[in-house]
Amino acid sequence: MRAAALYSAAGSLLLTTLAAAPAGGAPAVPGAAELHGAAVAAARARTAGVDFATCAAELHVPAALQCGTVSVPLDYAHPYGEQIKLTVSQVRATHKDPHNSKRKVPRQGALVYNPGGPGASGMYFPMIGTFPEWKRIAAAYDLVGYAPRGVDRSAPLSCVDPKHFFKGPTQSPTHPSEQYKRQRIDRAKAYARGCGRRSGGRLRFYNSLNNARDLDVLRAALGEDRLTFMGASYGTYLGAVYATLFPSHVRRMALDSAVDPDPAKVWYRNNLDQSAAFEDRWTDFREWIARHDDVYRLGDTAAKVQRSYDTARGRLAAKAADGKVGPGQLQNVFLSAGYYDDFWPSRAAALAAYLKGDAKPLVRLAAPSPDTAAEAENGSAVYTAVECNDAAWPTDWKVWDRDNTRLARVAPFETWDNAWMNLPCAYWPAPRQQPLDVRTGPGELPPVLILAAERDAATPYAGALEMNRRLAGSVLVTERDAGTHGIGGGPNQCVNAHLDAYLLEGRLPGRHTACAPRPEPQPEAPADNAPGESLRDSLKGKAA
Repeated sequence: MRAAALYSAAGSLLLTTLAAAPAGGAPAVPGAAELHGAAVAAARARTAGVDFATCAAELHVPAALQCGTVSVPLDYAHPYGEQIKLTVSQVRATHKDPHNSKRKVPRQGALVYNPGGPGASGMYFPMIGTFPEWKRIAAAYDLVGYAPRGVDRSAPLSCVDPKHFFKGPTQSPTHPSEQYKRQRIDRAKAYARGCGRRSGGRLRFYNSLNNARDLDVLRAALGEDRLTFMGASYGTYLGAVYATLFPSHVRRMALDSAVDPDPAKVWYRNNLDQSAAFEDRWTDFREWIARHDDVYRLGDTAAKVQRSYDTARGRLAAKAADGKVGPGQLQNVFLSAGYYDDFWPSRAAALAAYLKGDAKPLVRLAAPSPDTAAEAENGSAVYTAVECNDAAWPTDWKVWDRDNTRLARVAPFETWDNAWMNLPCAYWPAPRQQPLDVRTGPGELPPVLILAAERDAATPYAGALEMNRRLAGSVLVTERDAGTHGIGGGPNQCVNAHLDAYLLEGRLPGRHTACAPRPEPQPEAPADNAPGESLRDSLKGKAA
């Protein structure tokens, strides 16, 4: 799914135990050779450990953040064959109680984090421990991040020369012409060919099943008998796959902004559901702007705000701002506001300034940056490879055209751009996996904590309900009437209290528990639209 990392960005067993299938009459786990290979790799990693040392200078991180590598098989069916190295980062538990300086907090182990994407790196995650909301967790746990296979330095994937990846300005028609559709089909075919050409036979091994096996090898390398894990967005699907494959290896697992794990939804239907949900979130944003018409002057109703947005789209289609920002770049920067409502003020201010003749705030937010082209291309390549490899996708363009044309009539904001992003999967050169039937039976798995915002667009709320049904004994905490993507460790103290109680004490609320929404963001005048974003914002790290 087209997803992002979050606020909450932004753990030697015997081989027979490692290879055991879930008990209680659960379906047999597919891939016996791969499961045995994971056991071999985990045992090897347990012996080797992780040699943490100072991180590379180009990462520009504090000395407390240390880096290392873990070797995993490219193909788990051949665990003694080609190995790839995953980069790992860590900040040791501080042992400092933020509320009692005299108390030494005992260490509980490693907390491993995956920020989602697929295609996002968690290497900077351990730095989150400096934020007040995370200090209690950082006192008890070594915070561990990593770059999954294909990401960053972890056997990186690429589908196109990064110099040609960022193209601006671009168009973003909500109801594309047949000619435009044909252009995008040709581009999708070329992109899929590029992925195959640049990766060769290795391409097929970048998938969620292998990501879960890698996670178990990392657990062993860290010296953890059982994994304490937090996953966000796609990271929740990874966690659920891991829990299905290795239920006895789970200590605690928090899943923040849950993907719908139903095999029938992975990934084509999930992306259609996501596009529909973004329309609702776009409406929420426009209604917020309308309530602050005294600040932005973009319209005092959602419909009037839409007209202001459409006016900007039209102007940018005729003449790109600074020669770089067209309708496509405008849509991308407003899509990010669909993920995070604390982006609302800066986006509304930039739109208002642009319509008044000042394009600088919009250009600052939306213009493609050559400095991030390589990272963005890599993230896109991994996103595409994992989603295309994980499941069957329609290979007939008529199916895509029918489904997205229908959806765009009622949800035009994101539908076609989401379709174009995923269309290479229709022409994918590697074989497809059968999605794992994610589920655990009673007693197979320790209770899992699921966090979800009721109006989250990137991972619609129905997915959290489905995850709750499939993981026996799991608990769902819902932030009502809110839509920020990723709620753990953010501003909602009710949510954070449940997360802390679970990770620190193993305490859980009732099976379905609600928290009141966080406060709405406060508006800021266009003239106050300051450049740059905070460290907290950077840890959200948009993936693909």
